[in-house]
This record gives sequence, structure tokens and C-alpha cells, in this order.
Amino acid sequence: MKKTWLLGLGFFSISLTWALYNAFVPLFLENYLKSAALIGFMMTIDNYFAMFLQPWIGHRSDKTVTKYGRRMPYLLIGMPLGAVFATLIPLHTGFITLVLFMMLMNLSMSLFRAPTVALMPDITPEKNRTRANGIINFMGGIGSVLAFGIGSRLYDIGSYMPFLFAGVVMLASMFILKAVIKEPVTLENRLEAEPQPQRRPVRIKEQLDRTTLFILGAIFFWFVAYQGVEALFTLYGTNHLGMSDSEASFSLTFFSLAFLAFALPSGWLGAKFGKKRIILIGVCGLFLIFGSAAFVESLPVLRLLLIVGGVFWACININSYPWVISTGTEESIGTRTGIYYFVSSIAAIVSPPLLGWVIDVFGYRALFISASAGLLLALLCLLGASSKDRTADGGPLDKTPAAME
Repeated sequence: MKKTWLLGLGFFSISLTWALYNAFVPLFLENYLKSAALIGFMMTIDNYFAMFLQPWIGHRSDKTVTKYGRRMPYLLIGMPLGAVFATLIPLHTGFITLVLFMMLMNLSMSLFRAPTVALMPDITPEKNRTRANGIINFMGGIGSVLAFGIGSRLYDIGSYMPFLFAGVVMLASMFILKAVIKEPVTLENRLEAEPQPQRRPVRIKEQLDRTTLFILGAIFFWFVAYQGVEALFTLYGTNHLGMSDSEASFSLTFFSLAFLAFALPSGWLGAKFGKKRIILIGVCGLFLIFGSAAFVESLPVLRLLLIVGGVFWACININSYPWVISTGTEESIGTRTGIYYFVSSIAAIVSPPLLGWVIDVFGYRALFISASAGLLLALLCLLGASSKDRTADGGPLDKTPAAME
């Protein structure tokens, strides 16, 4: 558990950087672009790199053998580069340099995101992964809270301050992870304690069974809903509700605080009652919250809805990645991690320009209405997915009534 908490520092730095990116980069782009759809499109260019790189790098990390381990080499390369280019974003001198720094930062982040997340199941037995994912997402939630809370205050000092803060945090996290996570020793001990069958090459197409496809469909649609709201909320707050830039970004702190508070309980609930069941509750609840938010004009009421929405998002997000991993084999952890982020990257590409276009046509109120529609489609996909997990040899793993539902 100690290593899991420290591993959460990697996810902490990732969440902090992405939250700051999504909160403030649209404001930089608004200086050059006036269409919400165009701004949304520019926010997705980086995800084209992530869409192709993360599955490939996750798959490659399954087969990487170095004295630093399977995953750590990718962290040691990607994190310093990500820190440098994140710091450069607010120092852009024009539209071209802004887009260049955006692309380089996100290219760097793509180098280490999947290996960082795959470290968790590498060092954690299957029965503890839902709780462990709660821990690392708890750390990620702290990163988001700092981004929207402290980040909004730093932005008032200077637009470069939040990004400099993110760069320093990322470098510090890398040094701590390198010092604490001794990957070869950890994996060797685990293999001694839990004998594994002889490994064979992992083929991506073998991972796309019926249940996995339904799960990935649900992941796509709920990330369309979430990514669109996160990327465009600052514009929604400033243009529709009349907030200042810092007020709009600070409002997202309420969502992140609720996610943070419920990250650990959500992991416990998923382990006890089944990952699919808790995800279903989260999807239904967030659907109602986003649908209601579309008709709220009061800032206190909106922030209250964001608090409740953060709880439901924790139910979804904490349990989804362990569910994807549990339906595959131990040898495919990095590959399935890459597939998970491939789907979420497609959602990140589609969502901001799609919801931005909806805003251009129907007005800002349509942001939350279209997001709730995405959650409804996610619910339909969930209904077609099985709850069964598999062991490394492909047999059923979790046979408890709660998990099997």
C-alpha cells in the first residue's frame, strides 16, 4: 500500500497538468479564435498523438526488459519533456508557438501515461486493484483540486505560474518514483508469490472480445460527456453565467473535491459489490446531474450539483480501469491500458469540437444537455457488458455474487 500511495504521485502530476491545461489553454486560444467549435478542435489536436502512441507504448512496455524495469524507462524520458513543454505554453509569442508547445507537451505526456498507470496492476494483486486504483485516483483528485484551487490563484499572479508549478511537481514526482519503485525486484517477488503460466506474445485483437468492446463503448461515451464539460466549462462560466476566468476555473474545484473525497470509498464499494454495479450507479447519477445543470443559473446551486456530480464521477472513473484490466490476462496489462487510453483519446478528440459546435448552434445551455446524452449512450453500452473477470489463463476470476451480478 505504501508503494501504491507513492505511485499515486505519478497520477497526481498527470492530473494536475491536464487539469491546468484544460482550464487555461482555452483562454489562451480565445485570444486568437472566436468560435467555441474551433477552440474545442484545437484542444483535441494533441490527442491524435495520444490516440496512436499510447496503445503502442503500452503494448511495447509489456515487452520491454531493462535494468530499470518494463515501465520506468518511459517515465524517465517522458516526464522531464512534459515538464519543460508545459512550462513553455504560457510563454508563447503567437498562435503558432502556442500550438507548437501544446503539441510537444502532449506528445511528451503520451510517452509515459500508459506505463505509469500500468505500474499499478504490475505491483498489485488482482483482488486489491480496485482499492489501489481508488488510491492513485485519490492522488489524482488532489492534483485536480490544486490545479483548480491554487492554480486559479497562481493564474491571477501571472499566466505562467500554474504551468511552472505543474512542471516542478512533475519533475519532483519523477525523482520520487525512481527512488521508490524498484520494478524488477517488485515483479520478481510477485512472481515468486503467485506462480504464473509461461508467457506468450500478446495480440491486441485477442483483447477485443464482446465484453471488452461494450466496456470500451461505455468508456468512450462517458468520456465524451466528461471531457467536453471539462474542456469548455471555463467558457461556459464566463460567457453564459458571467463569471471571471478565475471564478469559472475555481468552480471546477467543487467537482474535483467531491471526486477526491469519494475516490477511496468508490474503490471499496467496487471491490465489495462489483465494479459494473457501482459504475452503473455513477452513470445514472451523473446523467441526472448534467441534465439538471443545463437549467441552473445560480452559481451556488451549480456548484452544489458539481459536488454531487464529482461523487458519481468517482463511481465511474475509479472502477472502469480495473474492470478493463480484470477482463483480460496478466500478460496484457500494458496492452489493455493502452487500449483504454486509445478509446479515451478518441473521446477527447471528438468531444470538445462536437460540443463546441453544439454550443455555436444552440447556445451554451446545450453543453450539459449534450453531455447528459453521452451518458445515456454509455448506459446502453453497459447493459450489454458482462461482469465476469478472467484469470491469466482465461478462466473466471471473480465468482462472488456481487461481482457476477
